[in-house]
Amino acid sequence: MADLTPSFPRKSHIDIGNIYFWTATINNWIHLLENDKFKKIIIDSLSYLSVKEKLDVFAFVIMPNHLHFIWRINQMNGKEMPHVSFLKYTAHEFKKSLLNSDKNLLSKFRVKVENKEYEFWQRDSLAIPLYTESVALQKLNYIHNNPVAPHWNLVNDICDYEYSSARLYELNEKKFDFLKNLWDHF
Repeated sequence: MADLTPSFPRKSHIDIGNIYFWTATINNWIHLLENDKFKKIIIDSLSYLSVKEKLDVFAFVIMPNHLHFIWRINQMNGKEMPHVSFLKYTAHEFKKSLLNSDKNLLSKFRVKVENKEYEFWQRDSLAIPLYTESVALQKLNYIHNNPVAPHWNLVNDICDYEYSSARLYELNEKKFDFLKNLWDHF
């Protein structure tokens, strides 16, 4: 029988040591991340994986239904890649929080698959390797301008959006301990 496995990498394929623009989206584009308690789960996970030196975070934005990072995976987290650990951990914490606070919202993430009852993240997140400074700058600007985009209009100034790395790059203010300046590592 012929092997029908695709010969191309998945969109989410990440190699250790390379810097990537990475996007993950909440399943069904539900605005789960409007609530700050879910943003905090993401921040806590990034902080933990950074302290453990599993990854370096250079830029991020957490939007109502998706997030963007510029990051580098440094080493495996046990038997799995850190971005997989990130998705698993945050999904587990989202479920735990919703079980205690909003079972109606939790039901929107119910799936009919054998190995899980809920799915919070869309499958196959997008990972784009950043090999040149010009592409890195374009992605950095895209991340930071997301909250002021007309279809979001979350703030008027990119530096006013709390869940973003914009202040590091625009004002040299480091609010998040896990953040590293991309230009120091490119």
